[in-house]
Amino acid sequence: MKLYIATDHRGKDVLKDLIINLKNLGYQDIFLPTIENSEGDDYVDFALNVLEKMDKKSDIAVLICGNGIGMNIIANKVKGIRCARVVSEIEAVAAKEHNGANALALGADLGVNILTEIIDTFLKTEMPSEERHQRRVNKIIQYEEGTYNGL
Repeated sequence: MKLYIATDHRGKDVLKDLIINLKNLGYQDIFLPTIENSEGDDYVDFALNVLEKMDKKSDIAVLICGNGIGMNIIANKVKGIRCARVVSEIEAVAAKEHNGANALALGADLGVNILTEIIDTFLKTEMPSEERHQRRVNKIIQYEEGTYNGL
């Protein structure tokens, strides 16, 4: 698993400390976009830069903007991405364990310590194992592929 992290200008202030924290927790395969942040940049570009590169089945994306909403919206437009905007560790567990999320959208306003805790919890959480959760994720995948026929 590789961890891809993208931030717009609102997230760049937490990025350096966030990476240090994650590396101290043992996460070494961290990949960042090659484009530079600047005031007036667009979160869309940063999100797409990593989402299009990652392996949707094995990698994880963390997308950070001011409040996470914009990153969440664009991420869920990318085929193969199931992104959740979360604000707590409880939501991070549910996003991955119940919904098979492979991307997190987070708000930089939460601060580096809370962001670190949420990401660490998300990365330690397993993908859905209960049949009911996997069934729902499979329906999402089928819909995305044009093969889900509904009820």
